[in-house]
Amino acid sequence: MDPAPITGKILIAFGLLIVLAGVVLVLVGRVPWIGRLPGDIHIQRGNFTFYFPLATSLILSVVLTLIFYLLGRR
Repeated sequence: MDPAPITGKILIAFGLLIVLAGVVLVLVGRVPWIGRLPGDIHIQRGNFTFYFPLATSLILSVVLTLIFYLLGRR
């Protein structure tokens, strides 16, 4: 069995995932509440800024876990 067709399909899948991730990153900037939830940490002192979107990360993790769980049940 020639591994080239399988490798090509894997590369196409990774390429599509990268494009999808890029589209999501572009659209996330337009959603006003992403990154500004009450549990997100934002410290700004002088010329130093520290930002950690803790609540956003937790919600995103739960949503992705549910999506992958539902897709994996098939």
